[in-house]
Amino acid sequence: MTLGNIENRERFLSNIRDKIGGLSADKPVQKPNWSTQPQYRVLKDQNQDQLIKVLKDQCKHIHTDFYHTDEQHLDETLNEIFEEYGVRSIVYTCDSRFQDHKVDTSLKQSGLDTWEWDDNEKEASIQFSEKADVGITFSDITLAESGTVVLFNGQGKGRSVSLLPQNYIAIIPKSTIVKRMTQATEKIHKQVENGEDISSCINFITGPSNSADIEMNLIVGVHGPIRAAYVVVDDI
Repeated sequence: MTLGNIENRERFLSNIRDKIGGLSADKPVQKPNWSTQPQYRVLKDQNQDQLIKVLKDQCKHIHTDFYHTDEQHLDETLNEIFEEYGVRSIVYTCDSRFQDHKVDTSLKQSGLDTWEWDDNEKEASIQFSEKADVGITFSDITLAESGTVVLFNGQGKGRSVSLLPQNYIAIIPKSTIVKRMTQATEKIHKQVENGEDISSCINFITGPSNSADIEMNLIVGVHGPIRAAYVVVDDI
């Protein structure tokens, strides 16, 4: 395949910037200041414990199994899910929180076939994920209202872990739970404002794979895990 040359790129981009208001790399987009902001009133007075209940109730609607535990009993809870799902093989992301919560050691000593995502062996990691019984990730932000986990798929956190295995487990630190999308986008926007590196891919996952676009019949597992479990861990 012959690669083409990129010509007049800056002139082309400059023309686009002019047409949409003179934006440039040193002139970031300013958020509009709306006079009415109803999005901030949703779940306004809910504290963290109340948000857990909101999340738990929402899990019933999105066909997701819900568990609530503490760090001391996290291994026990995961083993309960493994038994329920008939798990023999596990893939999980290369995330320091697996070590922080001592999950990494527990998985390796479980006697099950385990694989930690390896960016240096990407193809092998994908192939293992395709055949794995369950993929496990930590949630970076969790939306109580919709029952959505937000994953920053940066280094060591391949998307395949949450997309390809037959089942999916999201470990949700209590501190990651926010009210809704409003607060999630706010957090991401602040990271950008602070000049922090953010993932080039941010996944919003709401329960197992679902599709009802054919005659309004709900089909589970069409393009992702058939079953999903959320495990809330008290960390605050």
